[in-house]
Amino acid sequence: MADAIEWLLLSYRIPTEPTRLRAGVWRRLKALGAVYLQNSLAALPASPEAERALRVLRNDIGEMGGTAQLLRAEALAGQDEVVAAFNAARDEEYGEVLGRCRDFLAEIEEETAGEHFTYAELEENDEDLAKLKSWFDKIRARDRFDATRQQETAEALEACSAALEGFSERIYATEADQA
Repeated sequence: MADAIEWLLLSYRIPTEPTRLRAGVWRRLKALGAVYLQNSLAALPASPEAERALRVLRNDIGEMGGTAQLLRAEALAGQDEVVAAFNAARDEEYGEVLGRCRDFLAEIEEETAGEHFTYAELEENDEDLAKLKSWFDKIRARDRFDATRQQETAEALEACSAALEGFSERIYATEADQA
């Protein structure tokens, strides 16, 4: 990477008990897309949204009885490794969505093979697809460096949309035949 990237670093300490506090902080950092550089040292590309979220988290850590420092930094060396870790985290998340896309397509196949052409099935599958798309949108919003699995995941979601469209057409055809 030739261009310098500005990072936000959150360094924190939380009491060891109760463990739910530590897990809660980890979940919140993961939801933001942060990567750990070391234990209790997380990095995010700088943005106003990331800064706001980390400031709130820093405050919450203080209320838990812990301490936290929020720093703005630029890598003097090792930036490529931080970006690679960030992209690997996004690719892992995209991989989770891809797995769910495979499950979704298998479900559509199963419903089609069983001729379960009902509006209840359509509604359920439509909700599932909406959740997958929302999940993808959240990951893509955190994907500042174009992780390698973004396009593959977008294509898988398009395949899911096409499968659902075909399934809905079968439902409409079944309804027309019964009329």
